[in-house]
Amino acid sequence: MKKITEIPTSDKPREKLASKGAQALTSKELLMVILGKGIKGRDVTMLANDILKLIETEKENLTFEKLEALQGVGAARAGQILASFELAKRYLIKPEQKINNTEDVLAQVSEIRNKKQEHFITITLTGASTIIEKRTVFKGTINFSLVHPREIFSDALTDRAAGIIFVHNHPENDVEPSEADIRITKQLCDAAKLLGIEVIDHIIVTKNDHFSFQSKGLL
Repeated sequence: MKKITEIPTSDKPREKLASKGAQALTSKELLMVILGKGIKGRDVTMLANDILKLIETEKENLTFEKLEALQGVGAARAGQILASFELAKRYLIKPEQKINNTEDVLAQVSEIRNKKQEHFITITLTGASTIIEKRTVFKGTINFSLVHPREIFSDALTDRAAGIIFVHNHPENDVEPSEADIRITKQLCDAAKLLGIEVIDHIIVTKNDHFSFQSKGLL
């Protein structure tokens, strides 16, 4: 195991992160960046190696006390590591959410019910109906003659989605689908079949009501 002083400057974790991004670093290198430096007699590479072994062994059972007990870690570094993990969990790790029925969809799009402009939202799903991503694809006055399946499905393909749900609002509070709504839904369903993605539903929402194409047998 090389000491940090034996690693070429361009390959040192901090420099590598700056030039190639965090995703290019190994788990040990990421820990080395968090730690910053070692202590007398224990190089940062040694500390990172010991910490990584503990993380891999303990996983969700990792505690402040277990980290602090490692030689050369101590309270400050144990706190740094746990704080880094918690911050990532809060902002980057999304809690798993499933769509089991129309009510679950409506809960996801409640923010557009009172909008004065039209919003067209896609919700991509795994085969187990877990939400992958919710996206606002169009906003403003939606001219459905300009809506192309390419824009709708490009992100769904990137997500490797098994299913997709469409939702858009009617600011004028008329929940019934227009001829354009029906036409674009058919076009999107046809495109989805070719791509191997199941259209679960297309839902229109207004301030106090909704219309489900699936429940009305229109998919």
